[in-house]
Amino acid sequence: MRASTLLRVRTLWLAPITLTAILMFFMTLFYIGAIVNPTGHLSGLPVALVNEDSGGTVHGSQVNFGTEVASDLLHTSGVTSRLSLDEVSYARAEAQMNSGHAYAAIVIPPGFSASLLYAYGLSSASAGTPSIQLPTNPRAGSMGVQLATGVAQPALQQVSSAVGGKLSPEAAKLGSTPRSGVDTANPITVTTSDFRSVPPDSALGLSAFYISLLALMCGFLGAVLVNSSIDAALGYGTSEIGPRWRQRMPVAISRWQTLLTKWSVALVAVPILTGILLLVAVGLLHMNAPYVGELWLFMSFAGIAIAAGTLALFAAFGSLGQPLAMLLFVYLALASSGGTVPVQALPSFFRFAASFEPLRQVLGGVRAILYFSAQGDAGLTRGVVLTAVGLVFWVIAGAAVTRWYDRRGMDRLQPDVLEFVQRSARAYTAGTPGPVPGGDRGDDAPTPTVPPETATPGDQQPALLACRSRPRARDG
Repeated sequence: MRASTLLRVRTLWLAPITLTAILMFFMTLFYIGAIVNPTGHLSGLPVALVNEDSGGTVHGSQVNFGTEVASDLLHTSGVTSRLSLDEVSYARAEAQMNSGHAYAAIVIPPGFSASLLYAYGLSSASAGTPSIQLPTNPRAGSMGVQLATGVAQPALQQVSSAVGGKLSPEAAKLGSTPRSGVDTANPITVTTSDFRSVPPDSALGLSAFYISLLALMCGFLGAVLVNSSIDAALGYGTSEIGPRWRQRMPVAISRWQTLLTKWSVALVAVPILTGILLLVAVGLLHMNAPYVGELWLFMSFAGIAIAAGTLALFAAFGSLGQPLAMLLFVYLALASSGGTVPVQALPSFFRFAASFEPLRQVLGGVRAILYFSAQGDAGLTRGVVLTAVGLVFWVIAGAAVTRWYDRRGMDRLQPDVLEFVQRSARAYTAGTPGPVPGGDRGDDAPTPTVPPETATPGDQQPALLACRSRPRARDG
């Protein structure tokens, strides 16, 4: 057979190009669709709102500009449509930031009203410069911080202009002179700072995402290699290293027992892979990981769950299981993980996918371990619980499908064909003629011949018949 002959076969072109085109379509749809317009899809990004203003007095009248600023923010559609403002105490805002539940906080200080009155000459008590603090939480995600400040800062500037437009006429009416250096049209200063900086050697806050992705790959790639190696060992796949090609004798084994074998090997292999991963990342490259033991346990658990799902898809769909697992556990998982773009800035489809996609849950747990002292409420508890749910789901699904295949007699290789292959191989090894397909299968049956001009080296060996699984006849 020559390449020029093969290239005239249509299916030789159509199959790989079609499958690759489908994969590229979904890859582009998932990746670009998730990140193309984060500001346009932004909705519900959590930000704490703290009002500690104690108010002030103007000619016997009590005023509280902090309450007015908070009210304006809570009733501005441009803010509330994109941010989820939670009006809380300062202590509660700190707790939210420390557990990764807020990307930033808008803090109106205790002397806010007094400083405004002093700035416009409406009070003689020195109270400093009118300001609002905007502490950010880079440990929760740098992109989320940028989106939060991108909405909060312009909104606070508008509030500052509104306050200036109210106080300037009031000061003029009462004959008060604003203090030197005060911008009466825009009196409020917004001060941005990091609430807690990202730890050193943490890839500017991206180490959690990359480590989570590598944990996913430990499960996925580990499962792919386990699947191919076990199939080769059982005789249902080939092993090829360089020019050496080997095909073992097929083993009579059910689909359920095959899946159990693969799961067992993956159960041992994945923790070893994640251990090597952390050995390189932490031991060799000095990535910041204060709770490396907890990190290894969680990553191993997550990798095992992903390996179980990948192997279940292989068992259910055969070779198509690999592209399906890639779409589900890699492409869609990356797009909906919230690792680079927060979930609140994703289109609605990807927000829905984030509720069950494994990388989102793994990232929450890893980020809690790396940046938030392994706190359960920082995402670790959710990550463990949902990963366990995913593991149980794939175990049940894999067991149900393979056992159903077995009950229906859908063997990977039909018993009669398996017997023929074994007899042929034994005959070939012994140097005697093998049985003829479709004959009486006797050892003395003649071996089919191939005309010399069309023979290839493979024609000198017993033929291995391709067989589509179908229910075998049941006894009785």
